[in-house]
Amino acid sequence: MKDKKLLQKLNFRCSEHRDLSAILKLLVEDELGKARESLTETPEPCYEQAFEKILADSNHALMVLEFEKQIIGTCHLTLIPSLTFRGGNRLQVEAVRVAEAFRGRGVGEWMFQKIFEYAKHQQAPIIQLTTNKKRIRAKKFYEQLGFEATHDGMKFIY
Repeated sequence: MKDKKLLQKLNFRCSEHRDLSAILKLLVEDELGKARESLTETPEPCYEQAFEKILADSNHALMVLEFEKQIIGTCHLTLIPSLTFRGGNRLQVEAVRVAEAFRGRGVGEWMFQKIFEYAKHQQAPIIQLTTNKKRIRAKKFYEQLGFEATHDGMKFIY
């Protein structure tokens, strides 16, 4: 159910250094994140270094979603130049998170409308994402937005 008053107060923007701890908190809020990420009072150097690399690359945008100056969502957007789709960019969407307390209120859908606007502005006719098979609710959410499982994804993690 959409919370129209809440949605009117949302802000979608590029992240800043001061947002890193809040982003990490969102990444460890779920079962899969808890198993692979580390949350400490001060972000570990590996996160600081990754954050700097993202900020330095113009094809990356680490976005945050704010409600009353509180970070309640995040996503990592990557433009991938491509020869396919007539030389268009692809937009890869990763690390999508909405704080548990704000789920089911239209916040994720609102954030994806902003992502779709970003893709149009960046001339990216294809938007792609992956979601872990264990994230059944996320997969249903993406399908409701119009995403289709047209390809099989594979990963090699060492």
